[in-house]
Amino acid sequence: MEKMLKLDEPIFQLVGRHPEVMDIMVDLGFRDISKPGMLQTAGRFMTLSKGIKLKKMDPDTVKLAFEQRGFKVLE
Repeated sequence: MEKMLKLDEPIFQLVGRHPEVMDIMVDLGFRDISKPGMLQTAGRFMTLSKGIKLKKMDPDTVKLAFEQRGFKVLE
């Protein structure tokens, strides 16, 4: 089964469904999400698309990283 990932879904929910999302995000440079308590607090309202804008990252690079690890990224 294909793993689906929505850019506007809270990170807390994404990691709850697919724990490997955390590792991919840290690899991409979202290091703050691995700090104790961050996922339970900021992760509840922070989405991947908001994080991309906040970190001034290229959305295509982020999508490609998830796709290379078996995710289908939905806008």
